[in-house]
Amino acid sequence: MPRCLSAGPKRSGMENMADNTGGVLGQQVNWEELYFYQKSDVLYQLSFSFCNRFIHLYKDRTRDQIIQAARSCKQNIVEGLADGITSSEMQLKLLNVARASLKELREDYEDYVKSRHLQFYIAGDSRYDVMLDYCRRHNRLSDYEPFFVQWSDEQMCNYAITLCHMVDRMMMSFLKGLEQKFITDGGIKERMHKARTGYRDRQDARLKELEESYPRLEQALADAKAEAMKWKTAYDDLRERALRAYNSQKREIEELKKRLGEE
Repeated sequence: MPRCLSAGPKRSGMENMADNTGGVLGQQVNWEELYFYQKSDVLYQLSFSFCNRFIHLYKDRTRDQIIQAARSCKQNIVEGLADGITSSEMQLKLLNVARASLKELREDYEDYVKSRHLQFYIAGDSRYDVMLDYCRRHNRLSDYEPFFVQWSDEQMCNYAITLCHMVDRMMMSFLKGLEQKFITDGGIKERMHKARTGYRDRQDARLKELEESYPRLEQALADAKAEAMKWKTAYDDLRERALRAYNSQKREIEELKKRLGEE
């Protein structure tokens, strides 16, 4: 039985999750960029082709089981990552369902090899080294699809089993990252509580600040009114004195004109 000692190019997918510790909703992961999703897509298409070529359409129930297990793995990855926006619990559950389906799929391929007395590619076999190197380096369906009509059933089983090991390793790494993120940020209920209490705390702090500043502003306004009244009193006094001086000079001018006229 081939053993996958490496999960291929290391890209757990957590780097695709932007920091969202300040918000309520989780960050949507672009699953199409995750290597383990890409390989799960390869597994589904490979399984479909394998069943069409080597398993009878009506005489062997294994056909439906293999296709459904491969589909369940891929679809639960998508659904789990999509649900992660609002539910960390559902995300973890669905990703674990995907892993369970993956293990079922691997078991079906191993049973096929055993029951038909085919060979498992193992370490030391040149075919194993070539297969492992190829699966480590390639993730996209287009890298594998041309071989679906060329490989024997033995080759397809061994490649499928190796991909199953790799996807499982990658998903475990991804799940550990989710676990750490959950420990750090909590689930959506905790984030909602944190966001709500944070908003209330900010409002309470602002209210306290306003309440503390209000007496100072009230005193400043009273001082300004007193100062304004003081200046108004001074203005009124100056205006009154100026008006009296003006009227006095006006009367004096009129008297002088009158005297000059009499002369």
